Amino acid sequence: MSGHSKWSTIKRKKGAADTKRGKVFTKLIKEISVAARLSGGDPEGNPRLRVAIAAAKAENMPKENIERAIKKGTGELEGVHYEELMYEGYGPGGVAVMVEVLTDNKNRTLADIRYRFSRHNGNLGETGCVSWIFNLKGLLLFDKGKVDEEGLIEVALDAGAEDVREREREFEVITDPSHYEDVKRAAQGAGLEYSFAEVTMIPQTTVQLQGKEAEQMLKLMEGLEDSDDIQRVYANFDIPDEVMERLVA
Repeated sequence: MSGHSKWSTIKRKKGAADTKRGKVFTKLIKEISVAARLSGGDPEGNPRLRVAIAAAKAENMPKENIERAIKKGTGELEGVHYEELMYEGYGPGGVAVMVEVLTDNKNRTLADIRYRFSRHNGNLGETGCVSWIFNLKGLLLFDKGKVDEEGLIEVALDAGAEDVREREREFEVITDPSHYEDVKRAAQGAGLEYSFAEVTMIPQTTVQLQGKEAEQMLKLMEGLEDSDDIQRVYANFDIPDEVMERLVA
C-alpha cells in the first residue's frame, strides 16, 4: 500500500483525525466549490463533485454546508476563487512527495510549503521531479478478516477493477479512475466493507523507512496536512504497520 494511504488508514482507525474536524471540513468545502466551478453543480454530470460530496458525507458534513459550497462554486453565492496547484519534493530518505493545493494566494502557500519541507528534513523540488513515479488510480482497501478473498476478487474484477493485491493486513483493489465509483458501488452492493476508498496517486516504487527517518517522514506528512491550503499529500514511503501505529499513537 502506498505510504500516504496507510498513514490515512491508521490515523482514521485511531481517531486522530477527529480532533481536526474543522480542517477536514475546510478542505472538503474547497474541493466541492472548485469541482462545482469547473464542471457545474449537478453531481450526476460531474464525477469530481460526486466524489467530493461522498467524502463530505462520510465525514458527517451537514447537508446545508455541502449545498452552500456548491452554490459558491457555481456563483450563486459569493465565494473565494481557488487556484489548483501541485508541488513536488523529497522527504527523509529520498521519499517522493506530491502536494495537492487549493489556494487563493500562491506566494503565501509556496513559502509555507517550502518551510514545512525544510523543517522536517525534506526539500521542495522542481516541477516533474517525482510526478513520473505516480499514477492516478482508484484505491479501495478491505481488511482481511472482514471479506472473503474469492468473493472480493470476483466482485471487483466484474465491476471493472484492474487488480486485487494481497497485503499484510488488507486486500488492495486498484481501479482506473473512470471505474472507481462502479467498483465502490459493486462492493457496497455485495456487502463488502472497505476501510479506505479514494481516487489517489499510487507510486510505482516505494522507499522503505525505519527508525528516525520513518519518524521524520510522518512528521512531514502531518506538518503538510496541517496546512489549510494543502488538500492532499501523496508519498511513496513504506513503513511497517507496527512502526507506523506506534509513531502515530
